[in-house]
Amino acid sequence: MDLPKEVASATSSGGDHHQARRIICTTGCGRPINVCLCHTLPSTPLPTAAKVVILHHPHERRHKLATVPLLSRCLLNCEIIVGRKLKYGQSKLLDSLHDQACENPNLPLGRALYLFPGPNALPFAEVNRLGSSRDGVGMDDLVLIVFDGTWKHAKEMVLASLPFLSKFAIQVCLDFDAGVDGGTIYDSDLILRKEPFAGCMSTMEAVARCLRVLEPNGIDIEARIIEV
Repeated sequence: MDLPKEVASATSSGGDHHQARRIICTTGCGRPINVCLCHTLPSTPLPTAAKVVILHHPHERRHKLATVPLLSRCLLNCEIIVGRKLKYGQSKLLDSLHDQACENPNLPLGRALYLFPGPNALPFAEVNRLGSSRDGVGMDDLVLIVFDGTWKHAKEMVLASLPFLSKFAIQVCLDFDAGVDGGTIYDSDLILRKEPFAGCMSTMEAVARCLRVLEPNGIDIEARIIEV
């Protein structure tokens, strides 16, 4: 029997079960066909006022449960950079923010937010207050920067990116409890890797929760992403 056009087989050997596990969806979720999630994805990517930039650790590209590829199928304004640190020359959007900050050192920070838990991070619930304090800059042009990796990798990625990021971005965080062990980098049933903070979550969920705050129709956008 001919395979559907939207899937491709990585091998022609082995039993039916083994072969089915290797048939990959090539036009949608990119997952093995037996765990395909295309039916849960939006028919068209969701438009958002805020722009999302994700630094995707190279090791995560090999992770079977990585959520970032799905997120890029859900959101129209989502840019993915594969690498271990953010630096000048990777993104025209981030480069423009860096250049603006360097040309005008008195320009208030707040248009770009990078999401990473920590005691000095601004709670995300206060982002709306931050937006109202910026002269002539609305919430509709915010840039959300997210680091996708294990806790160890993400911490390294943030530290390596700070020389670039610190020029124009503010650190923000979702709710977490630094005194309790558990969760993932950003409590979620979607991902099972143990991390230092309780109240952390998958990258996909973290972005969904942020957009709930940033977008006028954020509740609907969050629900649509979490459905995937």
